[in-house]
Amino acid sequence: MPITLTEKAAKHIQLQFAKRGKGVALRVGVKKSGCSGFSYTFDYADKIELTDQIFESHETKIVVDSISLSIVDGSEIDFTKEGLNSFFKLNNPNVDNTCGCGDSFSIKESVKV
Repeated sequence: MPITLTEKAAKHIQLQFAKRGKGVALRVGVKKSGCSGFSYTFDYADKIELTDQIFESHETKIVVDSISLSIVDGSEIDFTKEGLNSFFKLNNPNVDNTCGCGDSFSIKESVKV
């Protein structure tokens, strides 16, 4: 399944590329962390690696490493602001549970890691 961006997220990424003067994609990953098991990582990619899976949404590229792909497969990425904080937020169909603070998550048993 594809990984998609909302229009708001795509516009934010394109704005960040313009401010940085470079960038080809938003890099999305997963790392083991927190009380529930995993947390997301986000970075701006200046190049695409051979092991990256590439997705495009609203004329903006997203790259995901092959290890993280099974966990974020089918996700929609939004960019949101809450008070003074702004961040990328994933609507991930593979998430089973999140921790109380919302920083980490566990995945459904059917997802192969």
